[in-house]
Parts: sequence; C-alpha cells; structure tokens
Amino acid sequence: MDKPTLKNTLKFFECLGTIKSRSMFGGFGVFCDQTMFALVVNDRLHLRAGQQNEREFKRFSMQPYIYKKRGFPVVTKYYSVPDDWWEQTDTMMDFAKQALAIARDDQEEKKTATPNRIKDLPNLRLATERMLKKAGIDSVEQLQQEGAVRAYQALQKSHSDALSLELLWALEGAIEGKHWSVITPQRRDELLNTLQQ
Repeated sequence: MDKPTLKNTLKFFECLGTIKSRSMFGGFGVFCDQTMFALVVNDRLHLRAGQQNEREFKRFSMQPYIYKKRGFPVVTKYYSVPDDWWEQTDTMMDFAKQALAIARDDQEEKKTATPNRIKDLPNLRLATERMLKKAGIDSVEQLQQEGAVRAYQALQKSHSDALSLELLWALEGAIEGKHWSVITPQRRDELLNTLQQ
C-alpha cells in the first residue's frame, strides 16, 4: 500500500511548490507545478534521474523502478531512495531539488524538439499513427493543425470501432507534449463541448 509513503512525500515536498500526485506506472507520480519529478510505488519513493545525478544514485546502490508493459520490462528514470534519507532531510531535499531541475529541463527540451513521427509524440504509438494515417492525418504538423477534436472526429469517421474518450485526451496531450493524465478537467470539458457541437 503506497498511501502512507505518498502522504509523507507530498507533505515533505510541499515547500517546493504546488505538489500533487496522479496514478502512474502502477503507483503515483509526484508533480511540482505540473512537472513530475518523483514516483511512489511499492511503498517506496523514487526520484527522477538524469545525467547529472544518475552516477551518484548508482554510487548509493539505488535501483531504477522497472515495470512491465505488454509483458516486457521497462526501466524507468526513477531511482528508489534509501530508507535512511527520510531522516537525512537535507540530503533528501538536495536530491529532490536536483531531480526537479532535471525533470524541468527535460520538459523544456521536449517542448522545443518536436518528434518527426506521430508515434513518437507522448501517449501515441504506431497503431495510433496508422489509425490517423487512415483518417487522412499523416504528419505531426497536420495533427497539430487539425487539433485534438478534429483529429478525433476524423478517426470516428474512418473507424467502425467505438473510440474511447481516453484517445481524445491522448491526442490533446500529444499535441501539447504532455501525458494525457495531466489534461485538466476544465480542458477535458472544453474538448467534450467542442466535440458535441
């Protein structure tokens, strides 16, 4: 059960900014002002790694969180923190601030580097790219021009299967360069209203 660790994590990091959590990777992603920098899963806190801190994490014998996707292991960039860091609050906070800075830098980099193919956008895969091509949308630029609602409507016309609303959120997230779960309820309502017009 992750709840006690999650509660402690949210309280501990509240000095960094607006701290929230969302279900992710079988646990809870921890966000500071819309940037995910930590993960609570299997009752453990994991911090985001990058070039600057990964070597140090390995020096502390910290392990990355691994989950299974379609039966295959996926190694994340989130490393499990040692238990004694909860007592060493300065150490924990220093590494957390570094993890947050790394996550923010990665976020900025992703905003400026637009993938060439639809399947490389957040939330989308090769199957989605094929579906969109069948619906007449065959480039990232075209998807951005159409917008999530028009792209979703094009998919509805070209596919006989019913489409989930999750796909609409996924398209919006792909265009915005973020995970679909961070699309706000207000934005989801706006998209639904536009869809139903």
